[in-house]
Amino acid sequence: MTSNTTVLITGASSGIGATYAERFARRGHDLVLVARDKSRLDALAAHLRKETNVAVDVLQADLTQAADLATVESRLRADTSITILINNAGIAQSGGFVEQTADSIERLITLNTTALTRLAAAIAPRLAQAGEGAIVNIGSVVGLAPEFGMSVYGATKAFVLFLSQGLSLELSPRGVYVQTVLPAATRTEIWARAGIDLNTLPEVMEVGELVDAALVGFDRRELVTIPPLHEAARWDALDGARQGLLSDIRQALAAERYRATS
Repeated sequence: MTSNTTVLITGASSGIGATYAERFARRGHDLVLVARDKSRLDALAAHLRKETNVAVDVLQADLTQAADLATVESRLRADTSITILINNAGIAQSGGFVEQTADSIERLITLNTTALTRLAAAIAPRLAQAGEGAIVNIGSVVGLAPEFGMSVYGATKAFVLFLSQGLSLELSPRGVYVQTVLPAATRTEIWARAGIDLNTLPEVMEVGELVDAALVGFDRRELVTIPPLHEAARWDALDGARQGLLSDIRQALAAERYRATS
């Protein structure tokens, strides 16, 4: 991919999305910034145009709203300059499962899974046809850990990891790179919006540290990038165990331990 291609970033008004925008602008990429807060998008766009001289387009959208989501999908399908999608928009969960309302559950699932999937689906056919491009989906280590107690949020992030791995198997033979990034606690506004005090967490990564690490993985074409994981062999062992489990699944007969005893 040439450096003057365009990157579309969701959740771009602050935090991880805004930092991705700054890093890709400094690499010479034009940008399409998507978020709900137009004033913050406009301010970021003006700053990046001045500092880096790249073209920056602002697309105000609430991806939980069908019409706004459709607008972004249309842009991804039609704008052939966009060769990288950063699927970053998301919200966190405050409180346990029994404390969630139906509306909060629906909004979280819609943004974290449905919108992410539909945007990937909007751009993937065009990238596959061109034989190049990248889709970066921002997951979370919470998707590996039901013990963290964020059941709905963690389930959406487990979905993101599974989807990304499946898309990679489908799309990589056609020249499209799919990366999943799994942050742990990162210093962004997502926590305050969920009513969670960051000061109660023992360790928090700075957003620049997170994005810079994710981009090292991106440049290496790593499939799953876990910036806070210091022992990479742990992930390799987990994935190897999963594949080993699959080899022991036989569909014709139930396992011996499930057979009724007389």
